[in-house]
Amino acid sequence: MLPLLISYTYLLLSTNIYIADAAAGKSIFILAGQSNMPGRGGVVNLTWDGYVPRESSPNPSILRLSANLSWELAGEPLHRDIDVAKVCGVGPGMAFANSLLGKDPRFGVVGLVPCAIGGTNISEWARGGGLYNQMMRRTKAAVCGGGVIRGLLWYQGESDTLTLEDAEAYKKRLHRFFEDVRVDLRLPLLPIVQVKCPNHIPV
Repeated sequence: MLPLLISYTYLLLSTNIYIADAAAGKSIFILAGQSNMPGRGGVVNLTWDGYVPRESSPNPSILRLSANLSWELAGEPLHRDIDVAKVCGVGPGMAFANSLLGKDPRFGVVGLVPCAIGGTNISEWARGGGLYNQMMRRTKAAVCGGGVIRGLLWYQGESDTLTLEDAEAYKKRLHRFFEDVRVDLRLPLLPIVQVKCPNHIPV
């Protein structure tokens, strides 16, 4: 029993040391928006089936910032302790990070910062609001131990199609949100990847 305990303790310490070392030089990406960013892939009848596609598989070079602001090895669901009011499944974050490292290993270790909350509209992400403040708090905590913010992945908009007023104001509100993020992070050229859902044309 004692040798097993020692082996487990060594493994735990080794993992924590690896994560701490990797986090120091990470390329950080913020994940924000509504339900499609946390991911509902594999969720049926309020239960995630546990299936993880190959492109979203865990990778020792991909970390996530947990709800308690500590780095850990990333794995689906990425938003499991962030979007807690909904059932999370597979989202785009892991597939993005794996693809990024596959195309350019120079990114080194990728640190993902999950911030998305399902069912939210763009007004709820305005500067000074709870979601915006939480995203800023988590992002600033992410760079405390080292690393560089490389970009923001934004997947949101469906909740702003419910009224004509919100739909018509969306472009202006989104531009303001992007501008505020760049100003508050002091990154005027921060790359932003915005996902666009396909147009649904009645037939």
